[in-house]
Amino acid sequence: MKNLYFIVISFSISSLFAQKKEVDSLKKIDLTEVILIGKQAQLEQKQFKPLATIDEYLQQAGTVEMIKRGGYAWEPNINNMSTERTVVTIDGMRIFGACTDKMDPITAYVEVSNLSEAEISSGQSGSCHGPTIGGSLDLKRSKSNFGTKGINGYVNSGYEFNNQQKIIGGALNYLNSLFFIDNNIMFRDAENYKAGNTNEVAFSQFRKINMSSTAGYLLNKNKYFEGSVIYDKASDVGYPALPMDVSLAKALITSLKFEYLPLNSIVNKLETKIYYNTITHTMDDTKRPNVPIHMDMPGWSDTYGMYLNLNGKLKKNNFLATLNSFYNRSKAEMTMYPNDPNENIMFMLTWPDVVTFYNGIYLDNTYAVNTNSSIKISAGIGNHLNQIKSMFGLESLQIFYPNMESEKCRILKSLASNYNWQKENFGFNFGLAYGERAPSISEAYGFYLFNSFDRFDYVGNPALKNEQSVEGSFAISYKPSRFKTSLTTSHFHISNYIIGTPDSSILPMTIGSSGVKIYNGLDYATLIKSVFDFETYLSNDLKWMNQLTYSYGKGSDNENLPFISPLSYSSKLLFKKNKFSSEIAVLGNLMHNNYAPKYGEIKKPDFAIINFTSNYAFDIDKSKLNLKVGIENILDSEYSTFADWNNIPRMGRNIFVSVLYHINSF
Repeated sequence: MKNLYFIVISFSISSLFAQKKEVDSLKKIDLTEVILIGKQAQLEQKQFKPLATIDEYLQQAGTVEMIKRGGYAWEPNINNMSTERTVVTIDGMRIFGACTDKMDPITAYVEVSNLSEAEISSGQSGSCHGPTIGGSLDLKRSKSNFGTKGINGYVNSGYEFNNQQKIIGGALNYLNSLFFIDNNIMFRDAENYKAGNTNEVAFSQFRKINMSSTAGYLLNKNKYFEGSVIYDKASDVGYPALPMDVSLAKALITSLKFEYLPLNSIVNKLETKIYYNTITHTMDDTKRPNVPIHMDMPGWSDTYGMYLNLNGKLKKNNFLATLNSFYNRSKAEMTMYPNDPNENIMFMLTWPDVVTFYNGIYLDNTYAVNTNSSIKISAGIGNHLNQIKSMFGLESLQIFYPNMESEKCRILKSLASNYNWQKENFGFNFGLAYGERAPSISEAYGFYLFNSFDRFDYVGNPALKNEQSVEGSFAISYKPSRFKTSLTTSHFHISNYIIGTPDSSILPMTIGSSGVKIYNGLDYATLIKSVFDFETYLSNDLKWMNQLTYSYGKGSDNENLPFISPLSYSSKLLFKKNKFSSEIAVLGNLMHNNYAPKYGEIKKPDFAIINFTSNYAFDIDKSKLNLKVGIENILDSEYSTFADWNNIPRMGRNIFVSVLYHINSF
């Protein structure tokens, strides 16, 4: 470990291996980060592991942490805030998981084969997608453009030795001047993975298939329609950090979009989309040994929605108006089968068939003060309605809240301002913002949800107040030709911070539970996230990238908040010459002093791991073949991080091979 620290020190401070989108700073000045995922021309040469899962791509981002409960479907947290406090969308579509234990984050229902990039916005910069506190994550679909008539596609395949993961996929695309259709498929099958020193992590296997199709039709040079569908099915998914696995997680995601680009108008673009998605999720414990009581825990989530975006420019003003609307219906239940056949089967609704109906409007305007500076003002307001459709579910919650009604209506507001200055190689951004969010379904209406991390049953609280966040952000950058450096910081003061607190007057339901927690609001919580990036060219062929990330989270009771990242770093050397490229990276955590024993966390030891990969591109007539070989965790270190649920260890040494064969046209 000392040798690794010497390497870390010699590599200096850390950096993000993510691609920054080049945009006109006077048009978009949000603190936004973009991770390239599936752009075929860059995928095999600019990503460490091209056929990695979406989870592995997202954890490259400085503002994103991935909470891991198994080998698959990790939960993305933005600015150390869980999915209740953030918004995750696919091409702007709102989608809600169907699992009370967060085993099905929205990111689980897409693949690298049908995405081009992930746009991560910090704090109120992401409020155009809906009410948020921590920020937003928008997964953008990859698609062809109208052009010369032709057919193209690719085949990709990979293998990972640690968990024997088999990966195979492909795409077939057709396009002409008026029409295009993209089709792709990806299949993964993995066994249990091994942690350091070849210790097998039981119940970490998974299998999934993902299919996607997008078609577009050009009505004329400034109007077109686009339809898309994603079908994703995962089965036999193990979750070693949880008491149950998943026998089925299935999603159907569909949309129809119309885009209009007016000519000679202050409106530059009008885009509207209608969408529908349905998710079915079934938790299962039949493969677990010594189960005290067998349970079935299915969940369902259906969402209908639409949005309308209008972009325009008037003199020195660039403006955006967005209308968002969605209707979601979520239901989850639990059936318990006693080992004694003479005892009665027990049934409860853990999500009591809750409808969420939201309608909101978001407006922003960027005013160019001069050629170097601009000011952006944004505001949003929405009506958030919850309604319990199940009388049985309502009556169950009325045991704790006799006077509660079946409906609850909330008004959610946001307001933000940003000042941006840029001249030659220097850039500066400062922002102030206010935002609100409503309690999630689990926080408001959950009924005896067992949390295996702190081993408490949780009960929702429909009387919770809206969380309210006051946010300050700061960013500064210097980017001459041979190196780039930047510092971004976000500070959040969140009032009515929702978290579970023990209630000794209520008896637990789950066998082995430590008690019951009711969701309540702390007076406030403070969260800080800072990311420092530095990269430079050591030569024309050799690039050095570094990142250092600091996080802080504490409640009004002076206790540390759970799942706050310790000081983390990464340092990478990238070599590229002609058709050959290679990368070596060191990453890890230091000084884990901000853990939260009150919420079941323990102090984790520091760690550092080394990764290495090489790629070579072969030209074959009009086609291209890319071969990539790499090793993760070269020293086979056994470790877990703050983000590993119940201290589940991370994967040990893993050798991977990927082959991508691109067919340009035929």
